[in-house]
Amino acid sequence: MALRLYRTQLGVLVEHQGRYYEITGVDWDRLVQQEDLNEFLRRDLDPGAMLPEGFNLRDTDYLPPIVSQEVWAAGVTYRRSKTARMEESAEAGGADFYDRVYDAERPELFPKALSHRVVGHRQKVRIRSDSRWSVPEPELTLLVSPQGKLLGYTVGNDVSARDIEGENPLYLPQAKVYDRSCALGPGVLIAGEDLPDETAISIEVWRGGEAFYQDSTRLSEMKRSYQELIDYLMRECSFPFGCYLMTGTGIVPPGNFSLQSADEILISIEGVGTLINQVE
Repeated sequence: MALRLYRTQLGVLVEHQGRYYEITGVDWDRLVQQEDLNEFLRRDLDPGAMLPEGFNLRDTDYLPPIVSQEVWAAGVTYRRSKTARMEESAEAGGADFYDRVYDAERPELFPKALSHRVVGHRQKVRIRSDSRWSVPEPELTLLVSPQGKLLGYTVGNDVSARDIEGENPLYLPQAKVYDRSCALGPGVLIAGEDLPDETAISIEVWRGGEAFYQDSTRLSEMKRSYQELIDYLMRECSFPFGCYLMTGTGIVPPGNFSLQSADEILISIEGVGTLINQVE
């Protein structure tokens, strides 16, 4: 059965077969340095550390599953993303950049967030005050060990200012990297085996009590493999405490959609979890 790892107000918890266990004597950063995290956690499932039957995490208990890790992101890994990026940057003369990246051997990789810019489940994301067109980007996100091994999966929201990126591709860092533009959680599904290609990724945005926007895709639509992205990221970068790697989005809202304050974003990845955030 799958293990899920959570960072919470109560400490680090593992969920296994519907029961929760406290992990003591080791902090988050040391946990994600384990080469075989799955085996390490299974050995540490002490019946004496099991929380009472019926225990459930409350919304206020969750913390973002990150301490000293960096968050990186891969771009243009889905055809839908390529098309959208070409459209938004056409006036700036950068339309063919994304076409070339999609077909190139080398993927697009960029730093997304340090831990202090990341929010967790039920915490608030932000949209830039100088953006008129901001969107959520639902992404399967990989937890990677310092040695470059895939440790687990979580749900990611790469909030992006599409108008700023579209104005000039060189503005990508400003469109992508700012306080609370990255959400991860609720926890990490520890990688015992690969996720099926048909795994569904879906998003709902609720506004004024109604479902304002909905869409979905599948992992089979992603062009590049996890290991390919990890290998390129690790070529010249070291991550002493591991890292997160967002694998790109295959869901791009239409041009007439932009996030607004008080919107609620629900991103679900089949078998991994559902990440919920409200826009500040």
